[in-house]
Amino acid sequence: MDLSKIYPPRPEWVHKGNYGSVLVVCGSKLYSGAATLAAVAALRSGADLVTVCAPQRAADIAAQILPDLMTFPLKGDSLLPRHVADVMDLAHVRRINSVVLGCGLGRMTQTFSAIYKLIAKFTVPMVLDADALRAIAQRPDVLSKKHVVLTPHLGELGVLLGTKVDDEFEARLAAAKQAAAKYKAVVLLKGHVDIVTDGSSTITNNSGSPYMTKGGFGDTLAGVLGALLAKGIGLFEASHAAAYINGRAGELAAEAKKEGVVASDIFEYIPRVVHS
Repeated sequence: MDLSKIYPPRPEWVHKGNYGSVLVVCGSKLYSGAATLAAVAALRSGADLVTVCAPQRAADIAAQILPDLMTFPLKGDSLLPRHVADVMDLAHVRRINSVVLGCGLGRMTQTFSAIYKLIAKFTVPMVLDADALRAIAQRPDVLSKKHVVLTPHLGELGVLLGTKVDDEFEARLAAAKQAAAKYKAVVLLKGHVDIVTDGSSTITNNSGSPYMTKGGFGDTLAGVLGALLAKGIGLFEASHAAAYINGRAGELAAEAKKEGVVASDIFEYIPRVVHS
């Protein structure tokens, strides 16, 4: 894939923030690494600024893993409605250009309520993954007039549609288009062959490795996509590029680590893919 239009040479006279500010609202006490995986992937994909706003344990881990991240810990073990005002204040201060929401947040009723409130308030492009997908499946209306990419795997696609989806390619393709139409969003369906569709236009991506079944590779994909959206790349084009970058970086990491590969291994490979 030619990434030169997405990553043209940078002019000499640029400054911090010209290439995007990403807000990552992910993680919980149990899924404590999700925010870190998404946030570091966003930085390695070219975002100038990445801020993690997450429950205490998840935010503290992000701050320890990479000091380049800005972190804002939310009191407690999970995202709750009482945190919404703090998240939105932070979003305003950081002048965010995109949001990654959902990875590892958990499925508590109160967490879903906070997700709905945040989606309603954000006006920038959003990547909705994991638990945010399960939340909107119960409230599709919350996406009205929003600029959103949904990044489900096959099981989550079934949740979005309220029915089991067959693993055969044509069934996956039809279901992804159906979800895009239902939620009025771009859908990036993850799998051996990724499918990107807005309901009418569709493109596939073949990069990736069978070793990428480890937990966390969806989080890194969300982070890469968040970075591209923050640069002003359109939803469809950014989704296709993010799928390729995450998959190709995973391929390179898997070539080196095989069964031992983990999602955080791709941090060093993302820049190689971007500038290859």
